[in-house]
Amino acid sequence: MDLKYTALFQPIILRSGIQLDNRIVMAPMTTWSSNDDYTVSDEEVAYYSRRSQGVGMVVTGCAYVTASGKAFHGGFGSDHDDFIPGLRRLASAIKEQGAKAVLQIFHGGRKCSPELVPNGEIVSASAVPGEQGTGSNQVPRALTETEIESIIRDFGESTRRAIQAGFDGVELHGANGYLIHQFFSPYSNRREDQYGGSLEKRLTFPIAVIDEVKKVVAEHAKQPFIVGYRFSPEEPETPGITMADTLALVDVLANKGLDYLHVSTLEFWSTPRRGAEDSRSRLEMIQERVGESVPVIGVGSIYTADDALKAIQTGVSMIALGRELIIDPDWVEKVKLGKESEIETKLKKDAQSRLVVPNSLWQMIVNRPGWFPMED
Repeated sequence: MDLKYTALFQPIILRSGIQLDNRIVMAPMTTWSSNDDYTVSDEEVAYYSRRSQGVGMVVTGCAYVTASGKAFHGGFGSDHDDFIPGLRRLASAIKEQGAKAVLQIFHGGRKCSPELVPNGEIVSASAVPGEQGTGSNQVPRALTETEIESIIRDFGESTRRAIQAGFDGVELHGANGYLIHQFFSPYSNRREDQYGGSLEKRLTFPIAVIDEVKKVVAEHAKQPFIVGYRFSPEEPETPGITMADTLALVDVLANKGLDYLHVSTLEFWSTPRRGAEDSRSRLEMIQERVGESVPVIGVGSIYTADDALKAIQTGVSMIALGRELIIDPDWVEKVKLGKESEIETKLKKDAQSRLVVPNSLWQMIVNRPGWFPMED
């Protein structure tokens, strides 16, 4: 290995006591590839196993915590004990390759598809539909306080199942416009009760979910167990989450005893839209704000080893690779072996079988121009 990349391969001990072998994480990505009954499929097990060698930690695509939170076809579930055997297969496949296995859990909220949820009824923090092209255009029904409390418990129950399935941790999906995000957003949360209004009240639901999950970990985990949290730093809508809101969010999250904060961005070096008079990237600002208190994971268009080195030199604790590990599952191993010049950075259109990519995911990739860099 070229010694200049040493920083990428330093071990890190998380707050839970779990040690990751290096600073490279497989980012959570939807595969749309579960079985028809929403159990983990053979295709998914093979796909994750192929990408787990070399990385320190794998975060799976999101598993819904309750039937009302099913956001898309082909996403696996974690809302019933019947899902545990399939989840166990997935956790084992990841861990056999040497990586820590983390199950991302979520509720889709207003981004759910009506045909997938009970009675076709979409729910959210408030009766505010999503922007055009961000999910269902159906006006969601505002959740009652009793329903909110039930969903909080559902996150806890999914965490219990992750523990029983042998995962090393869970990641709470508070990003990308899903329900936890919807409660924090002043655009989608217009409530006037304990769950909405001021920024502090909009934090009530996310914090309650964290507290419930940590309580379940304390009760059920017989060994150290990771709890991470993913969030999106801003929203384009007005009123929406601004960089100032996000800095307030991370101030709170940094004091919740989490193992890491995972920032969801398409581009590591993206800069704030509003709410900050700062020319630095969002990730640099977040790292400066809380990086001494809680490990920060950065992500977004990190294709080469030099891209990763530049990103880790900002001080963030870990780098997540998403599209990059689909294009080249051997990314980490190539850097370790001094073959970083051989890393593939464009997806070859005839490489599906070689890369062990599930068919549904492959079709989404090739039919969405611009999402992945491609070559014939």
